[in-house]
Amino acid sequence: MRKTRNAYVISVNISVKKGTPKTPVRGIILIKDIGVKGDAHQGSQRQVSLLSMKSIQKIRALGLDVNPGDFAENITLSENIKPEDFRVGQRIITNRGVVLEITQIGKKCHTACNIMRITGKCVMPKEGVFAKVIKGGIIKPGDTITLREH
Repeated sequence: MRKTRNAYVISVNISVKKGTPKTPVRGIILIKDIGVKGDAHQGSQRQVSLLSMKSIQKIRALGLDVNPGDFAENITLSENIKPEDFRVGQRIITNRGVVLEITQIGKKCHTACNIMRITGKCVMPKEGVFAKVIKGGIIKPGDTITLREH
């Protein structure tokens, strides 16, 4: 039996330049094997980036004014899903039928990046989740996601 965990999308975000915070938008289009249409990371190894509000709240607790997109994540998820809930190989399935597969958890963060300068601390090295697009489509704030174990 597969283990599942549900959450919802708080924000979807895009930037045209790498290493900068992303701007929240009304919806994003995900393209199979490419990533988020119009995003700076489109076509890269890390096609889609995700972060839980739990991670953002952790930085807010330090007194920093950070919001969805500030850590350059494409998709900000509700706080009921935690960084430790993710595993490489898991699938994320949305209510609209988009399917992502987790390929990486965390990334090396260079201290000179704009995000680190703006926020003072970065959670992406340990808590950022990266995925590839298995089945494309649209994702909007309020959509539900299911995290499935294989």
